[in-house]
Amino acid sequence: MTSQRYLIVNGDDFGLSSQVNAGIIHTHQHGILTNTSLMVSGPAWQDAVARAKETPSLSVGLHLTLVQGRATLPPHFTSALTDFAGNFLDNPTHAGLRYFFLPRVREQVRDECRAQIEKFLSTGLPLAHIDGHLNIHMHPTVLDILLPLLREYNIPAMRMTDEPVALSLSLDSRSGVRKRWESLIFTRLAARARKKLLMARVIFPSTLFGLHQSGEITESYLLRLIPQLTPGVTELYCHPAFLPCPEVQRWTPTYRREVELDALTRRSVRNALEARSVQLISYRDLPGMLLTSARQT
Repeated sequence: MTSQRYLIVNGDDFGLSSQVNAGIIHTHQHGILTNTSLMVSGPAWQDAVARAKETPSLSVGLHLTLVQGRATLPPHFTSALTDFAGNFLDNPTHAGLRYFFLPRVREQVRDECRAQIEKFLSTGLPLAHIDGHLNIHMHPTVLDILLPLLREYNIPAMRMTDEPVALSLSLDSRSGVRKRWESLIFTRLAARARKKLLMARVIFPSTLFGLHQSGEITESYLLRLIPQLTPGVTELYCHPAFLPCPEVQRWTPTYRREVELDALTRRSVRNALEARSVQLISYRDLPGMLLTSARQT
């Protein structure tokens, strides 16, 4: 097993707004961000695609959206899933219960997942991985729908949302109740998902950060986190953006997105990674890395 430490830094919500798009491109070109996740029905998704095509070094995945956003399919195909205007539920708990218990909703979730994958592929961008807005891809019903689609469309990788809560609290002890509750939920979801992804030969990073720290990826947090990175591949997901931004204010008013943008572009953070020989990679690099590792063993 390799002792090398690899880090994927993923910017979520690509396509939400031009300010988010610009922030992600900026932190890729001037900082440590290596990867992003596209919301194919986000208000600024076309701007995001154009910026990604102008930045071929940026790896792009699909930010599957089934809550707090708009459907890709027309409303008459998603009547059990959205309102009359094609908007998903805003509350992820209520949405998740519907996905789990209502067969008609599950059928439309399957159709919408396929539509989002096909809309992404229609852009011509290589699809490096899938994750979910508010980590909806970890929902048992959604995961079971996605697995055959991953095989069908030859999508190699998925985010595994399972953050070590003890370490996270040692890095930032604030919001302890929320972080422990998130950990209780996602640890159980991840135990199920890990088995299914391994059986399906879908690859994923071994460790993740960003769940408990969403909107609070500061310079000081990164400088505490980097020495704790373990051998293998870690994903850190983040939410950089330039402000002001109406969409950011609407959906994530408490996220300090400009602070995250600043932290990700700090020379001190780059120096800390270099001092500990942490190699920045993207989801696009994962299949080749694993193939090389298999040949060497």
